[in-house]
Amino acid sequence: MSHSSSYEILVVDDDAAVRDSLTMVLEPEGYSVKVAIDGFDALMHLKKSLPDIVISDLNMPRMSGFEFLSVVRRRFPQISVIAMSGAYPSGDVVPGGVIADSFYAKGRSNPEMLLQIVANLLRTASAHAVDHERQSAPVWIPRNGKDSHGIPYVVLTCTECLRSFPLSVTTNDLQKIQETPCRFCPNTVRYIIDFSLSIASPRPEAEAMPIPHSAGETPGKR
Repeated sequence: MSHSSSYEILVVDDDAAVRDSLTMVLEPEGYSVKVAIDGFDALMHLKKSLPDIVISDLNMPRMSGFEFLSVVRRRFPQISVIAMSGAYPSGDVVPGGVIADSFYAKGRSNPEMLLQIVANLLRTASAHAVDHERQSAPVWIPRNGKDSHGIPYVVLTCTECLRSFPLSVTTNDLQKIQETPCRFCPNTVRYIIDFSLSIASPRPEAEAMPIPHSAGETPGKR
């Protein structure tokens, strides 16, 4: 691609081998590639500069790709995102709540497919940005555990100031959108807590929310 050097891609994965392999696929095509080791590290990159595309693993320590991508959609709707995982064979079986424009099954040695997805997303970036602005994207929060008093808690990341804070869980309304004020800025954080499954456990296909396999498809309501 003669013009691809003007595009920047942020690769987010806790596996150094995956980061290196994707860099080796993308850089020869002229893309400028930045890497991050998890969601928190990626947010630090986004505070400095905004890439054209984010490619993020879903299952990562500290901040999962589920939460990270939902923060990106709300805070940076102009960025196109690709969800990536080796735990799911396709976007059709990725758990609900994942907010992405496309899906790439890593570990399948199909760099041509990745390059095609990237090219399609760049070509349709303006249309996707308009769709992203219209979509409501609450932050997806996996269960964090219990505090010293045995009370369940989660760690929320504000979609405005990008700072994180713990929050005790006092409701059993699973999969229900909830709201809480940020502790650091006037923003109200909308979020969903999923206690039913761990982030590494695929849901049955009938319950999964599909993600388009390529950017040429129109994303559905998420």
